[in-house]
Amino acid sequence: MPKVSMTVNGRAVSADVEGRTLLVQVLRDKLALTGTHVGCDTSQCGACVVHVDGKSVKSCTVLAVQADGASVTTIEGLAKGNELHPMQAAFKEHHGLQCGFCTPGMVMSAVDLAQRNPDPSEHDVREWLEGNICRCTGYHNIVKAVQAGAKAMAAAK
Repeated sequence: MPKVSMTVNGRAVSADVEGRTLLVQVLRDKLALTGTHVGCDTSQCGACVVHVDGKSVKSCTVLAVQADGASVTTIEGLAKGNELHPMQAAFKEHHGLQCGFCTPGMVMSAVDLAQRNPDPSEHDVREWLEGNICRCTGYHNIVKAVQAGAKAMAAAK
């Protein structure tokens, strides 16, 4: 079995995996980082989005061996202690969540968008989040949260 080594949320980790093991399985099953959700098993829903080397990816579509040597950030790695990341705080403040199942993937996707575009329009947000499905909110508050989070992230730089 191959051994993969990566940095996850700033911590060096390694695991023995089968070649077919998905990154989401390593995160959830081997590292107990269960904030990364599995929603569809077909890369349709975006609940499993994490950052690999700073870019958002659906971790159900990435083999763990492909992430060997990479830096991975999960939803658990965004906050600094008890202080929420600006995007997490914006989702809370603007009620960009309801049941919360899609929220980790939405937040991780939104952070990547905000890093690329610090002032996204409603259209930009909706287009960027096309691969993230929410079955509860209708997206209105999610869009407001992403825009507010992007502004807060830009102000924090």
